[in-house]
Amino acid sequence: MPNPPPHPWLDHAWADLGLAATPGPETTARVHDYYAAAGHPEIEGDDVAWCAVFAGACLERSGIASTRSLLARSYLTYGAPLTEPQPGAIAVFSRGTDPSQGHVAFIVGETPDSLLILGGNQSHAVSVIAIPRDRLLGLRWPEFAKAQPTAPANDVQFTAALAHVLSMEGGYSDDPYDPGGPTNLGITLADLAEARGVPVTATTLPELKAAVRALSTAEVTPIYRSHYWQPCCAPSLPPALALFHFDTAVNHGLGAAARMLQQALAVDIDSEIGPLTLGAARTSDPAVTLDAYAEIRRARYRALSTFWRFGRGWLARVDATLAAARPLITSRSASPRPKPQPKDPPMTASTPATTALTSSHKKPGDAEPSVYMPHRPSAHSVAMHRTALDFKDSLSLK
Repeated sequence: MPNPPPHPWLDHAWADLGLAATPGPETTARVHDYYAAAGHPEIEGDDVAWCAVFAGACLERSGIASTRSLLARSYLTYGAPLTEPQPGAIAVFSRGTDPSQGHVAFIVGETPDSLLILGGNQSHAVSVIAIPRDRLLGLRWPEFAKAQPTAPANDVQFTAALAHVLSMEGGYSDDPYDPGGPTNLGITLADLAEARGVPVTATTLPELKAAVRALSTAEVTPIYRSHYWQPCCAPSLPPALALFHFDTAVNHGLGAAARMLQQALAVDIDSEIGPLTLGAARTSDPAVTLDAYAEIRRARYRALSTFWRFGRGWLARVDATLAAARPLITSRSASPRPKPQPKDPPMTASTPATTALTSSHKKPGDAEPSVYMPHRPSAHSVAMHRTALDFKDSLSLK
């Protein structure tokens, strides 16, 4: 396989390697999150096929519009066509004899006879399996158009989170003790200048100050989405944690919020929210994580030199945000369900399914055969799937 271009959607897919769905009408919360991220928050159970929504969720969380369809074959006309497999490509396969049904997943490797795919709803889990090449219907590559802000998945969650943030931020202020300077609806002069692509100079400063004062909710909404909601990875977090983390990112900045989240999750603190952080967020107890995150945030406020002036309001904001986040731990939508593709049976292939990979980075050209991995899966995932090491030795990858 050629050296691939960046593919952030695989980061999200690897982060959930090993997640298993609970069969039945009340599915695993994370699988419900896939439905929501792909535009179908109304779906509650896992009796609806979720291979397409898993692929769609990974794309949407990378800021790339998916088909937002429940049908695997909807990806046959998505993005740009490919003639050869490459890591990160979207692969669509046949499923049985029904021409309307299929399976969709991401390419992570290949053997002479099979393609290795990372996908959802593969034996009711997020896993890597080998599927014969003769079942391949098409290969596609995402076109890097950003996901539309009207995506149903993000709208419900983002709109609610933004309403909370705006209620915390209030209107225009220009407190001399506030390092952010002129601020309106939580958007600082620097935020607005960056969003408009205008440098802050002595010439532009008066006009920018006037523009900050005149800001409306309609104008700040896309700024919050592009400058905070997406960059802080809120769409990839469980709903309760997403709201709390979004509010933290707005008030503390993206880097500080990432570090506080990682401290609350007891993972390595590197200011980068990647697969390990997202995986820990998925598997942690949300109530415990929220409480820890809130206490870390309070401690950070107390350490600031301006706590004497703003401290009471800051601590009240933490309490209000915690109160707003807690009900989201168990919330679910109950809208009517669309007619979907029937649920996939357990995925099988002519070669054994690989449900794990080695913990090292392996790329084409390495001394030993391997599956290409853009990022290392979590130690938890590797431990869960140690049996795949034997399968790896049987592969002869290109």
